[in-house]
Amino acid sequence: MQPLPRALRLLPAVALLGSVWSGTAAADDWGTYLKPFSADSLWNSRPVNPTFGDDVIPTSSYFPAITANAYSTGMFLASPQDPAVTVTGASGSKGLFNTDDENYHDVTIPHWPAAAKPAPGSDGHADIVDPVNNIIHSFWQLKQQGTQWTAAQYSWTRLNGRGWPEPGHYYQGARATGVPASGGLIRIHEVAAKPDFYSHALAMSLTFNGLSANPTYVFPATSADTNAAKLNSGKFPEGALVMLPASFDTSKLTDPELRRIAETLKRYGAYIVDANTGTPFVIYVEIGASYNLHPNGWNNTVASELQVIRAGLRRVTGASGWVDGNGKNFTPTQNLNLLSMRGNWTQQFGSTLGKYSSWDQAVVFPSTSSVSEVVNYSNRGMNAVTWAKPVMGATYKITARTTGGGKLRFSVYDQAAGKMTVDTGYLDNGQSKTFTWTATTPALALYARSGTGQASSVGGELLKAD
Repeated sequence: MQPLPRALRLLPAVALLGSVWSGTAAADDWGTYLKPFSADSLWNSRPVNPTFGDDVIPTSSYFPAITANAYSTGMFLASPQDPAVTVTGASGSKGLFNTDDENYHDVTIPHWPAAAKPAPGSDGHADIVDPVNNIIHSFWQLKQQGTQWTAAQYSWTRLNGRGWPEPGHYYQGARATGVPASGGLIRIHEVAAKPDFYSHALAMSLTFNGLSANPTYVFPATSADTNAAKLNSGKFPEGALVMLPASFDTSKLTDPELRRIAETLKRYGAYIVDANTGTPFVIYVEIGASYNLHPNGWNNTVASELQVIRAGLRRVTGASGWVDGNGKNFTPTQNLNLLSMRGNWTQQFGSTLGKYSSWDQAVVFPSTSSVSEVVNYSNRGMNAVTWAKPVMGATYKITARTTGGGKLRFSVYDQAAGKMTVDTGYLDNGQSKTFTWTATTPALALYARSGTGQASSVGGELLKAD
């Protein structure tokens, strides 16, 4: 099932109450409300000596924009004292679409801040930050109808995680690339501080004449807009990193905020995370920030300088290295978990039916006195992320991640060859099996077996081993 489409437009900035914060963050306080995601998240990292392509983001109907308008998002901090809220699908819809398990059902958010307010644009973005459970809850088309909250789509990501999806958990936020709307967001407190540059990569959308139809997305993105292959006619896939080269002279920009943006684009760049209608590029600022590049009406100088930035941006094609948010060298990896436990589970034996839990990334069994087993033949255990498809002849390693005595079994049947190519047998927690991928038309069978005497869970990790 494809993620739901979204309609993005550029509207004038509006003043809304956004998230507030009264404390300060330490320099290395990663994975927090003020500094989301890990130090080595690509949002918090920068390339060293990047190389660039020649393509230029084209002009379109409007001028480029940097905005906290109705199609951005607010970030709302939950506290342990905040009550739980159940979000449902809108009246007359199929229900709330949960992107990870690819199903429609209500979701109960354990802590819901009273200040939560969806963006007023039709996308209705809102990201709820719950540090108690280490989760950013990301909504699309969130609405409050009386005392009931509804939304069209729900996704989640780890507050201290990568900030980007992985193939197994391929959709983790409300943007088309599967990232939360808060990824790359210029925050309220950052705007107020007026630094020389923002110390993270930015989030950017392009319109259709700038976005690529083939490929529609590249690493680190795992998805693109549903109609991207039909609507796009440009050169830049979603997920691409664009930067201003080191030679770009920021001193020629007269607006201090544009110089700040340009200095950020020279150091960290911006990831293309979504589509918009008619604007060459939009960079997103948290709703509620005191941010307006045209405070006294339309400013031709600012508009012209935004076009200068547009003309200078280039796609990053390589780098000699990467530096994380703590200044340490590291190498980003595309070797990420391929396995999910989503899909339809049916009872093999026993009296207890295990169910997939997205937040656990596992099949969860309640306490039972005897062993129960469920099986999943849906083939949804591996999503078809283009840059992460299994490679014929490559070696892979699957590792069981279980609790309470649960066991995982993973098998692959090659439909073309008519034979089983992989069968790990039952793996306890931490046990691994290494195998060579040889299936041309694979059919997966996943088995989850419960423990006894206590609740148990069954998940796994599948990585390329060579």
